[in-house]
Amino acid sequence: MNTFKNYIGGEWVSARNGETFNSVNPADTTDIVGAFPRSGAEDVDAAVKAAREAFATWRLVPAPRRAEILFRVGEMMVQRKEELAREMTREMGKVLKESRGDVQEAIDMVYFIAGEGRRQHGYTAPSELPNKHGSCERMPIGVVAAITPWNFPSAIPIWKLAPALVLGNTVVFKPAEDTPLMAHRLVEMFIEAGVPKGALNLVQGLGEDAGAALVDHDGVDLVSFTGSSETGRLIAQQCAGSFKRVSLEMGGKNAVVVLEDADIDLAVDASIWGAFGTTGQRCTASSRLIVHRAVLGQFTERLLERTKALRLGAGDSASTDVGPLISADALKKVEYYVNVGKEEGAKVLCGGAVAPDAGTGHFYQPTIFADVKPTMRVAQEEIFGPVTAIIPVDSVDEAIAVCNDVKFGLSASVFTRNVNEAYRAMRDVYTGILYINAATIGAEIQFPFGGTRNTGNGHREGGAQVLDIFSEWKTIYVDYSGAVQKAQMDE
Repeated sequence: MNTFKNYIGGEWVSARNGETFNSVNPADTTDIVGAFPRSGAEDVDAAVKAAREAFATWRLVPAPRRAEILFRVGEMMVQRKEELAREMTREMGKVLKESRGDVQEAIDMVYFIAGEGRRQHGYTAPSELPNKHGSCERMPIGVVAAITPWNFPSAIPIWKLAPALVLGNTVVFKPAEDTPLMAHRLVEMFIEAGVPKGALNLVQGLGEDAGAALVDHDGVDLVSFTGSSETGRLIAQQCAGSFKRVSLEMGGKNAVVVLEDADIDLAVDASIWGAFGTTGQRCTASSRLIVHRAVLGQFTERLLERTKALRLGAGDSASTDVGPLISADALKKVEYYVNVGKEEGAKVLCGGAVAPDAGTGHFYQPTIFADVKPTMRVAQEEIFGPVTAIIPVDSVDEAIAVCNDVKFGLSASVFTRNVNEAYRAMRDVYTGILYINAATIGAEIQFPFGGTRNTGNGHREGGAQVLDIFSEWKTIYVDYSGAVQKAQMDE
């Protein structure tokens, strides 16, 4: 079995306590991917100190030079895309074509952010006083704690690492314990590309050990976290006491809205992909299907037919449509919510059980609930598995109201051929991302990504907007009048 290490201050080192944990293949838990450091507070402290020391010099490296390192990482990822995708499928379980897409998203993001090495635009504006110049520019924040999830183990870390580094911050990277190998591979490429010692540090471990210590460390200036709303709330509360900046990207309870004039086949295609792609383990997954009663029968019939034809299996098999859940705990959570749905009176149309031939893998049958009321827990709470709920409505107004009536606000999609109804949805659906006649999943890196309400705390990843997370604005005034001028008082 391969044993891996942390990367701290430019050196590969074991955890100070000598402990490790195993990463396993969720499609076959007898397949051990490797042993990784079970880091604690001492390891986190060493990594933060290394990042703090490196910040003094890294922030002074010209941004175009920092960007060249990112560009080289992108070039490596292009060359190693298939290798990375196959390792990801083994460790995380998603179907191989989706793993390739995950790596491609990371490539797209690192190239896009490399371009910001020659932009990072500030602006100038006229001063109200004579012989006075005003402008603003970005400056790095300091040490960034990047805490990432397992479901996109290539793309989401790059969403954080690339903008943080190109702006001159240094980083302590704590990946999810379910996908430590992909984090290791990413850091290897950054090292090979030329990131200097201490600018990027990798600390493996469990959330309650390494993650908690990193959030609590006084030397961290910003925590960038993607994960559950429950954990995000705890992080926000912890950081409030020390005034750390916090960026939270959390859960979703996303809806596909199917209006009476929709292209039903298109809506079904999108619902299948949105609900069961990545085994439903996306924050943008289509876990609610809000369907006008006028088309409810035909939509349900076609959806059920398509869902029953989906094939479960290991992600590296060409015949697999839906891979395993990430862990035994994830499997138990899905089982729990399916039982909750049954108790609430929802009807299971298909699935509703662990796959009978799961073997040692974490496989759950794609599941559809019908007769779901908007107030049911299966229509309100994030399940994060291959489960979706059909909610009947009688009007456009009711559909939009039901879509908005959850505590999350990440993604939604509306299927209609009526341009007027489409524009009403564009105005009234209160999510960070909205699709017209497309699935709720499939964001592109050149646009901001994030949501409203309990989905996040107002920041956006992706697009040029991500720079606002990892930088501070500095306004600069240059008065060349030779006198002390009093703004708002001197005329």
